[in-house]
Amino acid sequence: MPELPEVETTVRGLQQKVLSRTFIDVWTDLEKFKKLKELKNKKIKKVWRKGKNIIFELSQGYSLLVHQKLTGHLLYEEREKDKVNTYIHLKFFLDNGKILALSDLRKFAKVELWKTEELLNSEEFKKLGPEPLGSGFTFEKFKEILKGRRGKIKQVLMDQEVIAGIGNIYSDEVLWRSKIHPFKDVSKLTEKEIRDIYSNIKNVLRKAIKLGGESISDYRDLQGKRGGFDKMRKVYRREGEKCSRCGAEIKKAKMGGRSAHFCSFCQKL
Repeated sequence: MPELPEVETTVRGLQQKVLSRTFIDVWTDLEKFKKLKELKNKKIKKVWRKGKNIIFELSQGYSLLVHQKLTGHLLYEEREKDKVNTYIHLKFFLDNGKILALSDLRKFAKVELWKTEELLNSEEFKKLGPEPLGSGFTFEKFKEILKGRRGKIKQVLMDQEVIAGIGNIYSDEVLWRSKIHPFKDVSKLTEKEIRDIYSNIKNVLRKAIKLGGESISDYRDLQGKRGGFDKMRKVYRREGEKCSRCGAEIKKAKMGGRSAHFCSFCQKL
């Protein structure tokens, strides 16, 4: 699933390509997107991100919410190229002759038209945790979030109600850089370990955004290009390989319905 760096990369691309453009038509082959025909004649005033959500703020008091889920990504393309990708299930035709398309192999992506005020006050938005790259996400705020909490640190980092935007990839990468086992209980973290995690959240996410995200799975940017974070990936999906820091074997372990990747020596439980 695209995480904060991938979504932020997409948003920055959209800000360059579609601001002030108007939707003139919508095509879809999925029933769940049929209501998006109401987008016609609405102008894109702003594009921003909240957690893993992309929000197009539109004219007439509306907003378009896009959550790419497991395999979704947006593509901005010339009209004559719009049939190349067989996984495209939604196309927005813009007033400049271009198409903004949703490619989604698994068809799980969520695209919804909202009244802006209702979206901003929705339970879905209100329950999201703080933005880890926001000015309000200080070390003291992070300590406060973890205080009194129990549970495996990896699961806590991925909980969108605790911190918005971090998922499987970047939780593994943050914890490897912090030398902390993903199964370690939050209540047993020292202040130094908490500070290391906090610093690495900021560092890893900023680096990943700079490199255009991670494309080990389905994610591509608006032009269909792969992200460049792969060369920085230390543990995620590297089970059986040698740790680049100490040479020990990278392990993989099940954690609920997800997996955790970690160094068997550097990240002791």
